[in-house]
Amino acid sequence: MDSEALVQLALDAQSCNQKELGLRLGVSPTQISKWKKGEHMSFEMREKLSQLANIGSMCPQFVLWAGSLEDARKWARLIDYLAERAVGEAETGYDTYPLTDEPDLRELLCSSTFHTLKEMGVAIPKQFPATLDVEVDDEDNDSVDRYEALLESNPYSSTIDRLYRSLNDVYGFYAAYVSGLVDDDALDLLGTPAENIEPCLLSLAACKIEVDPAFAPNFAAFNRATKENYEIWLNIVKDRAFSAGKPLRAELLNLVYDSGDELGHEAEAESLGFNATRLHPDVYMNELLVGMRLIHQVLPAILEKLGIEGEFALDRSKLQLG
Repeated sequence: MDSEALVQLALDAQSCNQKELGLRLGVSPTQISKWKKGEHMSFEMREKLSQLANIGSMCPQFVLWAGSLEDARKWARLIDYLAERAVGEAETGYDTYPLTDEPDLRELLCSSTFHTLKEMGVAIPKQFPATLDVEVDDEDNDSVDRYEALLESNPYSSTIDRLYRSLNDVYGFYAAYVSGLVDDDALDLLGTPAENIEPCLLSLAACKIEVDPAFAPNFAAFNRATKENYEIWLNIVKDRAFSAGKPLRAELLNLVYDSGDELGHEAEAESLGFNATRLHPDVYMNELLVGMRLIHQVLPAILEKLGIEGEFALDRSKLQLG
């Protein structure tokens, strides 16, 4: 899909057809068609097409969704502003990595934000909202206040704002309780569906916000599918952690079922060290099972050593309470 968008942007920017574009790149029109169908494109060719499309390092699909390069830049500025504000208001004690002010991450945030909105059923406007296309003087409090009011009243900016605030809480819980397990080589999660947990956290964060069904008509189906996926992915981590004897410091499925506020509070408690001695019940169950298996192995050897293995008879009445 990304290569298709890049080819389309290059065609539009150069006002040419596929044959002419192929001549400029030194490839056949057939190769152009293959790229438009999603065939792999070399890094060198991506660079050439990006130059022809004049999009720099911006995500081609994001530019295409935005409607034009100019509008994409306006959306990117808005997303940058909202991300910066959300980062400044995070209270989990953990950095919200996807919102970090790094060029590559911000470009990824732009495309993932639009992708999430479209999955929710939100129709991206063909042009950047005129009401948000204003200059803001960061040194003028009145100017900032007016802009903040505009952001709150616009359905696109207000939804993105809630999405990023929710991501603070969701990512905080992930960083506190899940990331260490996902990155643990002993769990051997590489190549499993659990690899999707971190890349899709923005979608999960979207499930924690309130949104007008008329604005996001596919939200219910999106919510259900996202949560079902996370149940599968997190259960893989839980199973691998149990098998490897790795402790869980919280119920991982809380990431799916708890509200954003609850996740944020749980993450903050972990960051402040309040959970230093807390272990998930699964850990205790594992210890019980290990102890029982040890008894099953050792007891027959003890009876044999004492020479009473033939005399021992289990009295089940002694095992009952009361």
